[in-house]
Amino acid sequence: MAEVAIEPSWKALLQEEFSKPYFEALVAFLKDEKRKGKTIYPPGSQIFRAFELCPVDKVKVVILGQDPYHGPGQAHGLCFSVPKGVPLPPSLQNIFKELEADLGVPPPPHGDLTGWAEQGVFLLNAILTVEKHQPASHRGKGWETFTDQVIKRISEVRPHVVFMLWGQYARSKKALINPYRHLILEAAHPSPYSAANGFFGSRPFSKANAFIIAHGMEPIDWGLL
Repeated sequence: MAEVAIEPSWKALLQEEFSKPYFEALVAFLKDEKRKGKTIYPPGSQIFRAFELCPVDKVKVVILGQDPYHGPGQAHGLCFSVPKGVPLPPSLQNIFKELEADLGVPPPPHGDLTGWAEQGVFLLNAILTVEKHQPASHRGKGWETFTDQVIKRISEVRPHVVFMLWGQYARSKKALINPYRHLILEAAHPSPYSAANGFFGSRPFSKANAFIIAHGMEPIDWGLL
């Protein structure tokens, strides 16, 4: 079994995945890439950062991305997020534009979404690693199988979660979610190529909080970054 350093509640929920052949093959692939001297993002200690910051029993919202940023210093284990001091990628700029239009929250001075994660926003990429300057280079290596199980398990064990599925790829995961138990918010991807086709004006942040409040939970302070 692969020994995975992941937050304990997630480790308990996902334990059986770590012993499956696909996951063993994924670990072997990553080790082999490192042996070849390739640079992998995010750093190993941050691959499961979304899980560390948002334990299972805290998940209120799931935002699904595709794979990590592939530029130096960008990826730190949270989808769409970049560390403080790193220029905002275009999709994140558009997320902040929609946040301001939706809730009147002014764009923050940085792109670090840790403050969301700590409140119960699970910022999950479907693929958790990438080779430097090679977008989607770790597609089909096993991460998607793993994160599909993560989504399914959240749907099964957590009550009343808001799933934000932005873009065609994220929307393809809709079948993994129980629509009678959770709120699924679908929209175009916030990328500059598609944001005007249904992401802008989708008001996901206010809709999420309305659902969360209706089910007796504390809303997300989306301006807390």
